Amino acid sequence: MVKKVDFVENICYNMNNAAECHIPPCAENRKGWVTMKIWKEFKEFAFKGNVVDMAVGVMIGGAFGSIVTSVINNLFTPLLSLITGNVDFAKALDIPLGSGEDAAVFGLGTFLQACFDFLLMALCIFLVVKFMNKLRKKEEKKEEAPAPAPRLCPYCFGEINEKATRCPHCTSELK
Repeated sequence: MVKKVDFVENICYNMNNAAECHIPPCAENRKGWVTMKIWKEFKEFAFKGNVVDMAVGVMIGGAFGSIVTSVINNLFTPLLSLITGNVDFAKALDIPLGSGEDAAVFGLGTFLQACFDFLLMALCIFLVVKFMNKLRKKEEKKEEAPAPAPRLCPYCFGEINEKATRCPHCTSELK
């Protein structure tokens, strides 16, 4: 009877004859080997700077989303209710498609309210990003040192090096 040899056992046999073996010597321990290999790959993936930076960005984005939601619900919505006379568009424009409490509702008002909330959120984010960019530009302007005025030849007014003794354009001697 011919014994079937699977791929992992064949690799283990070949690797056991090699000088350095990264695979366990028998197929019985291959579950542990696979687990360790997956764990090693996961650590390499999870602890790269890009993944950690992205996770921090998502968490800050979630916190920022709650701030924007609060601005919309607590600042913009009361102002709009004063303008519109406390009309709730979600309830006013929803169309029931049957009778009773559990009847289906064509939620036109709810949809329009969600679109309006999205536009307000996009406006808030735009204004915050614009403000942040303005602050960043001010910081960049503060960091830039003014460039010194270039040295000019008194005869031909060509730009010359600070250490030059002759003008490269008109060959006049400089002091």
